[in-house]
Amino acid sequence: MTLRISWREASARRLRRQFLANPLGTGSRRPAETVAAMLGAHAQVPSAAELSVGVRTEGVTRADVRTALWEDRSLVRTHGPRGTVHLLPAAELPLWSAALTAVPAGPSPFPPGVRLTDEQAAQVVAAIGEALDGAQLTVEELGEEVVARTGPWAGDLVMPAFQDLWPRWRQVLHRAGQSGALCFAPNRGRKVTYTRPPHFGPLAPEEALRRLVLRYLAAYGPATPRHFAKWLAAPGGWAADLFARLAADGEVEDVLFEGAPAWVAAGDTDFPEPAADVRGVHLLPYFDAYAIAAQPRELLFPGAAWQRALAGGQAGNYPVLLVDGVVAGVWHQRRRGRRTTVTVEPLGRLTARRTRELEARAERVGEVLEAAAELVIGEVTTGPHA
Repeated sequence: MTLRISWREASARRLRRQFLANPLGTGSRRPAETVAAMLGAHAQVPSAAELSVGVRTEGVTRADVRTALWEDRSLVRTHGPRGTVHLLPAAELPLWSAALTAVPAGPSPFPPGVRLTDEQAAQVVAAIGEALDGAQLTVEELGEEVVARTGPWAGDLVMPAFQDLWPRWRQVLHRAGQSGALCFAPNRGRKVTYTRPPHFGPLAPEEALRRLVLRYLAAYGPATPRHFAKWLAAPGGWAADLFARLAADGEVEDVLFEGAPAWVAAGDTDFPEPAADVRGVHLLPYFDAYAIAAQPRELLFPGAAWQRALAGGQAGNYPVLLVDGVVAGVWHQRRRGRRTTVTVEPLGRLTARRTRELEARAERVGEVLEAAAELVIGEVTTGPHA
């Protein structure tokens, strides 16, 4: 008999496995373990990544995340799922690099006279890795090294970006990050710098993809190939074929999730009834992994949340208030010196108990950001993050 799983059961398991219902213990100081459970922390906005890790790990502040990133090097900041900037565990780079570079690239958004050929792209990625080996370079310095190693064509200012033109080689900056040729280094003043992560041998592509699917299903399942493809920015047909191969090998098994076919990792069918530990209030920052990866999105963003907390259907553009595992509002924090004001806009009435929980969550936001937090319940007037 096919196992039937409800949204409440799936949501409860996801909250536990994401360390939202049960943060890693006091003093654990294990940002890399937390990031591994999330399958990467979105880090285009560094403070958002610090919050994503901090709300899941008791006692951890932004300083601990920065120590893991720049001193311990147990984390790296690089290009991850969807080509966007993420924190990833350094120990998992062999998996991520092999899996991400095995995802078929979509059609280039640039016209033929602008885009790189496959051969040119490979040359640029190799040149980036060579230039950054043992060095920390700004993007301008890196560009000079890439052009010197490839040819003037790489430096042609043909790539439209932010009302400006960037050199041709920057089309594959994200690909260099995904392949392990590049990661971020500490800023030089206000300038971003790049370096190369420690050399590693990537896994075989098919093995890496197998592991990534099973990890995704463990963290966010039940899920469909379409959900996986959306999270990874991969072609839907390719994802369906990948799941079919895993099913044929007995690696995944089908279930009914809210009455529709979905998949879990084979044998991973324990969905305990939701208990008190998974009911509650959470504040998730911009592009938090839970808001991005948990599907189906119409159940995660029910009712008014669909219009208020999404931007054109895209998740992550607003920090969200979770109540019992679903989005029930938006929030924003504005820092002034050693204080930060946390403004929360609920989409429904909060009970006195929920309000007390929210006060504790706002206080935790302040602790992670090393600031004293003041909670304000009212309208959030800032627009979506671009």
